[in-house]
Amino acid sequence: MGARNLAPVFVIGSPRSGTTLFYHMLLSAGDFAVYRAEANVFNMLEPRFGDPGVARNRDALLGEWLPSEFFGRSGLDAAEFRARVNAGCQNAGDFLRIFMESITEKQKVRRWSECTPDNLLFIDEIKRTIPDAVFVHIIRDGRDVALSLAQQGWIRPFSGSPRQKVLASGLFWEWIVAKGREDGRRYAQDYREVSFEELITRPRETLATLEPFLEHDLNYDRIQQAGIGSVSRPNTSFQGEVQGTDFNPVGRWKKSYTAKELARLESLIGGFLEELGYPLESPRESLKANPAEQFLRYLYRLRFAWRHWLKAGTPLGRVFTNTDLLRDFHAADQDRMEQTQGTR
Repeated sequence: MGARNLAPVFVIGSPRSGTTLFYHMLLSAGDFAVYRAEANVFNMLEPRFGDPGVARNRDALLGEWLPSEFFGRSGLDAAEFRARVNAGCQNAGDFLRIFMESITEKQKVRRWSECTPDNLLFIDEIKRTIPDAVFVHIIRDGRDVALSLAQQGWIRPFSGSPRQKVLASGLFWEWIVAKGREDGRRYAQDYREVSFEELITRPRETLATLEPFLEHDLNYDRIQQAGIGSVSRPNTSFQGEVQGTDFNPVGRWKKSYTAKELARLESLIGGFLEELGYPLESPRESLKANPAEQFLRYLYRLRFAWRHWLKAGTPLGRVFTNTDLLRDFHAADQDRMEQTQGTR
């Protein structure tokens, strides 16, 4: 295990929770390798190509990875990187570590971070293959996350109605955040949770609480001055709001749901919202979910867990994993991209 002040920092969280913002804060703080993309190793590359410790899998992976914009952004030499991977890659964690350490060495900085949100689902594998990894879990109000996910259309509902999109998105938020918390707390010394709302409204104080955990200077003034990515340009699903002087991503849900829509969403995820410290808005008498809605919640959670298991735990991962992103990735889109796994 390496020193904490050299440990790789995994920024995790539900998609649309502010992971990119915090990642860009780390990059802006200095002494982190600047890589403006998500590596997608555990959630895309390994399921699609198999264990990179196996030579034929590794060759197939490199065949698509090296020509991609994801690799191009690193500034690394392809032949040198291939040789380094072939000499020292035994698993997916090794592949990511070799990639990021190569960037770190090239940029002559101390450490690296990674911000693929879906790493939230792979905490155990990351700790097994990168033992000194530490995790910062960004948690955002699920009512705002549901709005943003529905706006992006990333979570496929059982029916196509706009209301179902929001409900499916809210239930996905509940499922993935709960799983991440359960897995992360097994590594309590290496896991911290950060409120997105606190990061936005009290950034200086929130960053200060993380300095001892990360053993890294997170000077807010320096971060603002560097202003990498989302620090200076919001990563939002509602770009029209950015033009105004009152842009605020906190509590957007208060102006976006009807009372009936909010009550239905809170009847499904309200218990978890309260567990996380988010007070509910709807009257208590309106929050009793009927049996049909409870069954719907059960079906969605089963679907999310089943799909993740098929993708990450069986050979069907090759079928369920779409790598079009490696070919279709465009630099202009990346600063606004937090989620790359595809619809669920």
